[in-house]
This record gives sequence, structure tokens and C-alpha cells, in this order.
Amino acid sequence: MSGARIEVLCSNEQEEVEIDTDLAAALAREVLELRGVVTASELSLVFVDPDTIWELNERYRGVDGPTDVLSFAIEDGEARAGQWPDGGGKDHPAILLGDVVIAPAIARQNAATRAGDRGHDGSVADEVALLIVHGILHILGYDHEIEAEAEKMEGLEGALLERVYAPLKVAGTRGLAG
Repeated sequence: MSGARIEVLCSNEQEEVEIDTDLAAALAREVLELRGVVTASELSLVFVDPDTIWELNERYRGVDGPTDVLSFAIEDGEARAGQWPDGGGKDHPAILLGDVVIAPAIARQNAATRAGDRGHDGSVADEVALLIVHGILHILGYDHEIEAEAEKMEGLEGALLERVYAPLKVAGTRGLAG
């Protein structure tokens, strides 16, 4: 690991699905480190109910309906990857990467449809882990609007889940979500 101070602020603001916020934060930190975030950075990971994500989806994307994950990047360009554009570093404030908002109840609805995809076992825990990685990749500038970009992003999601989430899943006593 890079030794960078990466802070993941994890908040569970819903009650429908139990979430292990410590494990979720650990997954997010590991993914950020593996993607080269090298300076002090901060990411918010928020778990919300379907109504809240519906409102956010409508407000910020103009889509009337719920979704499973939304990403709101604060920085862009080089800063998004944890690099200081001016070459600075330790004397600068932390980079605020952004917010990843996940609706575990929607994840629960979608989980079974992904069984067998990218090592997914069809569980809610695997779906939430996938959404954490997916949301972080959006924060870091990845997208899936064009087929070639989607394939690249999906491949990276699978690799990150295998490298980071699989060991956390084995070590976790009750799983990420349930």
C-alpha cells in the first residue's frame, strides 16, 4: 500500500439491509489505494433508502426512478486520481474525492440477476461490494456510456473485486451486507 492517508467516511442512513460499514470502508480504501490514490484523500460512502436515492437520481440526473448507486465526484482531472496538479503534497489539504451513494434495498432486488458475473455469488453482500467498486471507479473518472469503456470498467471491477473484496469477504465474520 502507498501509505497515503485515505479517509472513507461511511454512513448508513437506511434500515432495510444490514451493512457492515467498517468492511465497506475498508473495501473502499483498498480500491482507492490500488487505483493509485497517493495523497491524503477523503471519500464519503453513504447507504440510503430507495426514496432518497430516487430523489437524488431525479434531482441530479433527471431520471424519475430509483437506481442502485450514484457517484458525485468533487475533483476532476489529475486531482481525481489523487495527484496534486501543481506537484505539491504534504502541505496541501486533503483531496475531497466525492460521494458514493448506494441503496442497499435496490441492491437486494438486483443481486440474484448478477450471480456468476465477475465472481458474484448472487448475494446482497456481493452486490453491495460491486456497487462500492463501481461508484468509486466513476469518482475516479471511469464511465460506461460507450461499449469499449464499459468493457474496460467491467474488467477493472472484476479484477478489483477479486483482489480486494474476495479476501475481505473470507475474513469478514458476517459479510458486507445481509
